[in-house]
Amino acid sequence: MKNISILGSTGSIGTQTLDVVEKNKNELNIVALSANENIDLLYQQVLKYKPQMVSVFNKDKALVLRERLKGKSNAVVMADVSGLNACATISDAEIIVTAVSGMIGIEPTLAAINAKKDIALANKETLVAAGELVMAAAKKNGVKILPVDSEHSAIFQSLGIHSTEEINKIILTASGGPFRGMNLRQLEKVTVMDALNHPNWNMGKKITVDSATLMNKGLELIEAKHLFGVSENQIEIAVHPQSIVHSAVEFVDKSTIAQLGLPDMRVPIQYALFYPTRKPNNLKSLELSDLCRLTFEKPDMKTFRCLQLALEATKEGGTMPAMMNAANEMVVQLFLDGRVKFNDIPNIIEYLMIQYSNTKLKTLEDVENARIWVNMMIEGRRGTLIAYIN
Repeated sequence: MKNISILGSTGSIGTQTLDVVEKNKNELNIVALSANENIDLLYQQVLKYKPQMVSVFNKDKALVLRERLKGKSNAVVMADVSGLNACATISDAEIIVTAVSGMIGIEPTLAAINAKKDIALANKETLVAAGELVMAAAKKNGVKILPVDSEHSAIFQSLGIHSTEEINKIILTASGGPFRGMNLRQLEKVTVMDALNHPNWNMGKKITVDSATLMNKGLELIEAKHLFGVSENQIEIAVHPQSIVHSAVEFVDKSTIAQLGLPDMRVPIQYALFYPTRKPNNLKSLELSDLCRLTFEKPDMKTFRCLQLALEATKEGGTMPAMMNAANEMVVQLFLDGRVKFNDIPNIIEYLMIQYSNTKLKTLEDVENARIWVNMMIEGRRGTLIAYIN
């Protein structure tokens, strides 16, 4: 049995991870679960999977869950960041699935690495904001970081036994999101519901909006840079609307190896949990003869400027990617709350990047300071931001 802790068990990746666990319950065992505030679903998960520990980020809801579980579960119920860290470092866990959304995932991921736990990484912000720190800690502790994102899992699988030195370039594919082919004038009319209507994938709200702006691909570019030890110049984005080719690696001899499959996150999740072994499952097979065609095109970085902003941030380095990531998190939430328009997202992020004084990334405190600066700018200078985007 392999013991697993899931950070973010009630989200899209978390629930699909539990689906993989359910299909392999003779080989996978849950020892800890965490959620943000969805205690109704978490309650059902605790009763079913019987973890030793549970954490709810919302302190008040953690107290409610503790009361509901009395006499029904022996799980220790914790809260806040300390609860996340406890679930990330619980002694019996062998691998930690980091499926929380946002920069909140950085600290528990680092805690798990320092506790010498392997990481099934689904929280891209961890490497975007603190990639240098995280990869250095993983190397120091001999920890495996196994990518769960379909694109990074595809690159990982395509790379196989080959070394970074043999990579000519990475081809990172993107669906193009729901607004592929639109111009800026058309995007002015986009609603929240429009942005959440992804054509191929069922994901959480924040990542779905990121896919619509193409920021998700920018974040994945930064993540790939750290995961695979390449420069941003070695990463090429290819818009592939069918989402069948999940990504590819071109080697120095000009051979290109790609990983293909139907869009289903349970495939990369299962691969990460059982790596390096491949296990059978009952998922639908890819029938190439059923495909009419596979198409690829360059991304429209003038219309979808978030991708260009992410590229500029990683080129600048330091704490700029952390600041840009924090800005994106907060501005996307403003969009979801109906407080800014879709086209405002890149405008505000660009404004903050211009205003920000970049610093070297030395500690986790530097990442937190970048986030605090963004919060101060957005909450304290909203009038300036509104004037800028208008």
